[in-house]
Amino acid sequence: MFAAMEKRLEPPISGRGAQSGTVPTRFGLATREQDGDWRDHMEALDGPPVKLRTRVTEERPKTILSFNQSPDIFFDRSINAYRGCEHGCVYCFARPTHAYHDLSPGLDFETQLFAKPNAAEILRATLAKPKYRPKPIAMGTNTDPYQPIERDYRITRSVLEVCLDTRHPVTITTKSDRVLDDLDLLAEMAQRRLVAVAISVTTYDPKLSGKLEPRAASPAKRLQALGKLSDAGVPTHCSVAPVIPAITDEFMEEIVQRAAAMAVDSCGWIPLRLPHEVAPLFREWLSVHYPERGDKVMSIVQSIRSGKDNDPNFFSRLRPTGVWGDLFRARFRLAYKRAGIGKAKFELDCTAFRPPAVGGQLRLL
Repeated sequence: MFAAMEKRLEPPISGRGAQSGTVPTRFGLATREQDGDWRDHMEALDGPPVKLRTRVTEERPKTILSFNQSPDIFFDRSINAYRGCEHGCVYCFARPTHAYHDLSPGLDFETQLFAKPNAAEILRATLAKPKYRPKPIAMGTNTDPYQPIERDYRITRSVLEVCLDTRHPVTITTKSDRVLDDLDLLAEMAQRRLVAVAISVTTYDPKLSGKLEPRAASPAKRLQALGKLSDAGVPTHCSVAPVIPAITDEFMEEIVQRAAAMAVDSCGWIPLRLPHEVAPLFREWLSVHYPERGDKVMSIVQSIRSGKDNDPNFFSRLRPTGVWGDLFRARFRLAYKRAGIGKAKFELDCTAFRPPAVGGQLRLL
C-alpha cells in the first residue's frame, strides 16, 4: 500500500511534523487540493511557496482549569497555557482539538497557536474561591507547557509562581529542556512536595526525532534535563512515549538505561494512539518518510488495537492487546529490572494549600 503510493509529498516539509493541512476532519472543514500543473504555474508567477511561519493569537478565557472524570488517568484537573503546539509531533493525540476552531489538525495545529497570557490571573481568582478544594494540577496534558513560545510568553512560569505562593501541587509533562528555565521555582516547590516533572523521550536517534517531533528538544537534551532536575531534588519521571512499532521500539531499552543513569525516580511507557484525524496524518507521514515499512507499522498498530487504528475506550486505550502488546510489556519489565528502576508514585502535598490573598488584603500567616 505505502510503497505503491504514487501520490506523496516531495520533498518532505522541513521543520514540521504534519505533511499537509488538508487531512479530512469530522466537522467537514473545507479542503483544497492543487494539481501539479496549477502549482507549477503559480510558482512560475509568484516564486516558490512562502516558508511556513508560526502565528500566535492571544486569547483571554474566563476559566483556566479543565476538569475530567476519566478513570484511567491520575489527575482530575489540568491547565493548558497554550492551544496548538509548535513542537509538531506528528503523533500528538491533541491535534484533533484544533478542528473545533475550524483549523486543521495538520499544519494549523503546529503553526496557528493560541496563548493565554492571563492564565495566572484567572488561576489565582479560581483558587481564592471559598469552595475550591486542592488536588494536583496537571500541566502538559494536551499541549506542551514549554513549547518554544514559552520563551517569550512565560505563562507556564507565571502559573507556577501562583502555585508556589498558594502551596498548590502541580505535575508537569514536557518534551523540552526549557523546563530548566524554571528550575529555581521547581526546586523550591520540590522541597515542599508540590511538584513532579515527567519528560517524554520517544527515540534516542536525533534524526528520527527530527522527523517525528521536529521542533522539540533533542533526546539527549531531554535526558540531560532529567538529570539536572533530579540533581536539584525534583521528583522526575521518564516517559518512553509513544512507542511506535517498527519505528521507535528498538530504542526502548536504551532510553530506560539512559534515564536510570540520570537517577530518575521512575519510568513508564505509553503505546501509540491515533485518535480521529491523527490516524490519516500519521499514515501520510509514513508514506513520506517510511513508505517501505508503512504497511508493517500499521499492521502492528492494528494488532494491538483490536484490528483498528485506534482504541478510544478507557483503560484499554493505554493498554495494548495481543502478542505485540505482551511483547512490549515483557521487554519493559526486563528493562526496568536491569536498570534498577521502578514506577514510583509521587505523593504530592495538598494539605499545605493556602488560598491567595484577594482584594489587596495581606495573607494571615
